[in-house]
Amino acid sequence: MSGTNPDFHAYVEPPRMTYSYLQRTVRLGFRSLWMHRLRSLLTVLGIVFGVCSVIAMLAVGEGASHEAQEQIRRLGSNNIILRSVKPVEQQTTTAQRARAVEYGITYGDLSRIRATIPGVTIVVPGRIIRQWVWNISRRVDCEILGTVPWYAEMRKLGVIQGRFFTLEEMDAIANVCVLGESTAAELFPMDNPVGHTVRVGGSYYAVVGVVQAEASTATAGPADSAETAGTSESATTSHRIYIPLTAAKNRFGETLVKRSSGSFEAERVELHEAIVRVHRQEEVLDIAAIIKQILQRDRKQMDYELVVPLELLRQAERTKQIFNVVLGSIAAISLLVGGIGIMNIMLATVTERTREIGIRRALGARRQDIVVQFLIETVILSCTGGLLGVLLGVSIPFAISHFAAMVTIITPWSPFIAFSISAIIGVLFGIYPAVRAANMDPVEALRHE
Repeated sequence: MSGTNPDFHAYVEPPRMTYSYLQRTVRLGFRSLWMHRLRSLLTVLGIVFGVCSVIAMLAVGEGASHEAQEQIRRLGSNNIILRSVKPVEQQTTTAQRARAVEYGITYGDLSRIRATIPGVTIVVPGRIIRQWVWNISRRVDCEILGTVPWYAEMRKLGVIQGRFFTLEEMDAIANVCVLGESTAAELFPMDNPVGHTVRVGGSYYAVVGVVQAEASTATAGPADSAETAGTSESATTSHRIYIPLTAAKNRFGETLVKRSSGSFEAERVELHEAIVRVHRQEEVLDIAAIIKQILQRDRKQMDYELVVPLELLRQAERTKQIFNVVLGSIAAISLLVGGIGIMNIMLATVTERTREIGIRRALGARRQDIVVQFLIETVILSCTGGLLGVLLGVSIPFAISHFAAMVTIITPWSPFIAFSISAIIGVLFGIYPAVRAANMDPVEALRHE
């Protein structure tokens, strides 16, 4: 046919899947979505909030887990912590009450541990007494910890000001002390405490240093001393001062007396806590089991608690994994809802554009072209929502850290995974509307009003 227009077949025959073809299809997709701007924006918001919630919730969960693990690490993964625990009290007679109740870790226990277990390198004993600590008219209810000079190194306490007390001061039973960070802030809000003195009971102690706050474990606290009997039960252990173990034993003795309502109760505890350092980390759990056997050998009742930070750390890591899965699952539901919104809108769009689809099919467009056109529109919606969600999701953790003083950690993979899921959801939820549009009968589509 010599009279045939040479451009007719180029117009009717659908173009191949080339870069220019995709470019035109993407441009057509943007134009179609822009014609219904408000509807497209509302559809995108579902993906935005879904991606944002995934990133923000994982950042908050990661920060909380990091804080917990850091506190456990400060206890020392090579350490085993022993704490004296008062056994459950049984009914006692008046004659029995006149005697001091004895329980807890003893110096003999530590000697047997050192002599029996070769892997133990360092043992740090400690005595804890609750007392009011005074600086002129300011006072704080504190835990006074009598310990040894290498305690700060064992518990990884950073010295903020001054120094920790020395072995010579412990041998000399010197009245020196080191204040915890919060205690120093309460007693000396305007001054440098180093070089000043504080009063504990009837004795004055020279302040030689200030250390960071100490990581704590959920254990039973020591018995109240006579001076602190009757104080509030809700008094926290956030305030601490450290004195030489010899000074604690010499000034306060080993018998603690609690008076209340005309009666008294005496308790004799040699050591309230002890830290055992193990040379090799892989031996910690085995040595902890051996220590438990040694302590149970001569005891009739459970008067101690054994804390293994390595066990706590592994448990915290397992909890973190479960926590992340739960948070991610909850946040992924938001993405699922956003995907359902995209499918709903695209189905409505297919119905609205039935006549347009019929015209394109009548002009020679293949089913593949119709599928690609509608898939590109859904991908544009989901990817736009994903990008906006990533920007918002990265901003929210910074706002939480700034205004709520919470630690949040954005892992590098969380924005990538959240965005990838949003793009995948756009494709998955856009396939059915696209296939439905492609399978329309062109004749019936042209009749649609």
